[in-house]
Amino acid sequence: MITNTRVLVTGGAGFIGSNLIEALLAANNTVVCLDNLATGYKHNIERFFKNPNFSFIEGDICDGEVCKKAINKISIVFHHAALGSVPRSISDPVTSARVNIQGFVNIITAAKDAGVTRFIYASSSSTYGDADYSPKIETKKGNLLSPYAVTKQTNDLFASVFSQLYDIETIGLCYFNVFGPYQDPQGAYAAVIPKFIDCLLRKQSPVIYGDGSQSRDFTYIDNVVHANLLAATAPLQNKHEHINIACSESIDLTTLTMYMISSLAKHKPAIGKITPTYTNIRKGDIKHSLACIDKAKQILSYSPQVSVKDGIDKTIEWFLQHSKK
Repeated sequence: MITNTRVLVTGGAGFIGSNLIEALLAANNTVVCLDNLATGYKHNIERFFKNPNFSFIEGDICDGEVCKKAINKISIVFHHAALGSVPRSISDPVTSARVNIQGFVNIITAAKDAGVTRFIYASSSSTYGDADYSPKIETKKGNLLSPYAVTKQTNDLFASVFSQLYDIETIGLCYFNVFGPYQDPQGAYAAVIPKFIDCLLRKQSPVIYGDGSQSRDFTYIDNVVHANLLAATAPLQNKHEHINIACSESIDLTTLTMYMISSLAKHKPAIGKITPTYTNIRKGDIKHSLACIDKAKQILSYSPQVSVKDGIDKTIEWFLQHSKK
């Protein structure tokens, strides 16, 4: 377990970043959070403000000088700042490329120049593209389907080259559909689980793009945080690694939705009468997603701590508590 270490979490006011910061602080680390609050929220990190081991820099990774300031005296970087969402990248590829690629190069360059020993970053299952085999393994990719996927694969290439040229250890954690507390349910680009929970709490029918048979390897946030903590201290044989982080269990969207409905109905019976609505599939969406996590087990000693269904129950409990505030 990483402890007594000064670390930087970019995108720390976001969903994954704020959960990671909570775990890092609990292990007595000193955490610097860098976020421009474009898609993250100050209320996600307000609970850390009184902790003397936490500091917040409001700034943009697209600003190289801000990156240099944030990296000061940092030993390990957890890079989670990015513009997510496949549909957003299709609508605005320029901004996604600027933030996800230029911002990535800025922060990893600052880390290299400052002598950071290990750079851990969020990769994405979107980099598998239209690969039609299952489960997905790190060495076999398909054709990319969105500008977002291009940006994430570009990050993987930059990380690999930086490790070759500058002797910095880089670990790309390839996340598969992460969900859990503090995930934003609002907006056009909200992830499916928080969006559907919020929709059902409003007594509205959730909208499934496609026929509902498409499946995903949903990964509860505690599993992702666990993987990051392991990645901080795991011994590496190679300077660069790209590693799937998931539960290695897949569920189709109709089954997922009906489970959320039945789980919420235990608290609010009227929700049990709601059924999903189906509409046209979205551009850039993949049909099926399932991860092989053998590499994570081997290199990180990783195994999922929370199953998909248990994670959904935990997430629903959090949203119910949050909705009462």
